[in-house]
Amino acid sequence: MAILYAAEPEEAALWTEALAELDGSLNFRFWPDWGDPSEVDFVIIGGKSPGDLTIFPKLKAIQSTWAGVNHLLRSPGLPRGVPIARMVDQGLTGSMTEFVVYQVLDVIRQGPELRAAQKAVTWLELIARQASDFRVGVLGLGTLGSDVAGKLAALGCQMRGWSRSPKEAGPGITSFAGAEALPAFLDQLDILICLLPLTPDTENLLDAKMFAPLAEGAVLINVARGAHLNEADLLAALASGRLSRAILDVFREEPLPAGHHFWRHPRITLTPHVAAITRAGTGASDILENYRRATAGKPLLNQVDVAKGY
Repeated sequence: MAILYAAEPEEAALWTEALAELDGSLNFRFWPDWGDPSEVDFVIIGGKSPGDLTIFPKLKAIQSTWAGVNHLLRSPGLPRGVPIARMVDQGLTGSMTEFVVYQVLDVIRQGPELRAAQKAVTWLELIARQASDFRVGVLGLGTLGSDVAGKLAALGCQMRGWSRSPKEAGPGITSFAGAEALPAFLDQLDILICLLPLTPDTENLLDAKMFAPLAEGAVLINVARGAHLNEADLLAALASGRLSRAILDVFREEPLPAGHHFWRHPRITLTPHVAAITRAGTGASDILENYRRATAGKPLLNQVDVAKGY
């Protein structure tokens, strides 16, 4: 039987090399040269759904190299009943936390203002601010959100975390759960960070209603999915001063079109979906374990609850 890698050739080469180092007996195929479909029992997918997976009659599992799987769940060629696993990897978690902490500290220490002053050749002596002055909220207390919240709490931020269902928050984090708790969670936040999975319930969640309870001039950081954001509402909030800045790593269309208004907006910082990237060397062992579990008929590591969407 064979593992089919359905992704760009460069990505496929990195992952299959890492997997082959762990187990040299593995048999790989590469989309669209899969050979006999009945020989494929495990499919690995990156950030794009490649096409119809129902053509593989003996498929036992689908493994995503991404933490989010909304692109898979929306695919019309997804075979029913085949378990799906998402990537939960310490390398990815560390990268995400580094990125978000960097952006939060840049806000706290007034990085944008200081860079603008340098560009204007102005000696700008700002009143120093500290992490403890800021109310920071994380939407989503999964693996990534919990780690981000914990690190920011350790720096002294006034941390809040929100999740759909109750979660145990770490030291220094006030936890909120359920739709009814959202207003209290959002109330007067200075920085709002989105790390939610994308589901039908969370699409367009970052909108005018979400921004209204925040502190005047709050900052939005979206490192989850572009479809979480109502773009028109963001632009209106920036124009009114409800938000002072938005830091966006994810977008509805990627790469972001050259003519998109986000590129040149003075209050938007954008990065090209690089906040956290799973590295083959750190994630390959989990994929190999899931391949072995799938062929043995056992539950997968980090198996997706299709009904919930994550």
